[in-house]
Amino acid sequence: MGHTRDQDEKTLLRHPPEVLMDLFFSHVRNIWRVDGLYIQGIEERLGTEFATEVDAGVHKELGKIEAKVLSSLLGLKERGLSQLVTVIKHSSWYLDLLEKTFELDPGGERAVLTVDVCGTQLTRMGKGLAVFPCKQVRRAYLEAFVKAFNRDLKVTPIFCPPDERPKDAWCRWEFSRR
Repeated sequence: MGHTRDQDEKTLLRHPPEVLMDLFFSHVRNIWRVDGLYIQGIEERLGTEFATEVDAGVHKELGKIEAKVLSSLLGLKERGLSQLVTVIKHSSWYLDLLEKTFELDPGGERAVLTVDVCGTQLTRMGKGLAVFPCKQVRRAYLEAFVKAFNRDLKVTPIFCPPDERPKDAWCRWEFSRR
């Protein structure tokens, strides 16, 4: 006889909050490990350009889905820039990033996300692989995310591999009104 979702939830809720958070973040990391592993497999067999195209298509769909699901789960009534920042901060991609900053201008007209440390790129480099040119992938994800959240907002890449970047950051994205 199998377990029901209610039984699984009761089992999970027996753990203290810090264990639940560790489990949660472990699952988030696993989602992005799978992503990295499947892209590496495609890259090895069919090249980086093809792998990047496939990954961008997947992340475009993921961006749409995550924005809709998270907006609903968080019960957001307004869809402005500050709410977009809130929703992105709850996304699996953001939660998987090791070190990042997200700054919203006091006037609420512009927000800038900087990824200081990228675990994906560091893992690749640790395996002796080249830096992955992820700009196309990340742009597809973020543009789809923003569009699904509010068509009056936009995202603009400031830099992202393969772009030149400062030594203390991997990528930087600006969010603003159209």
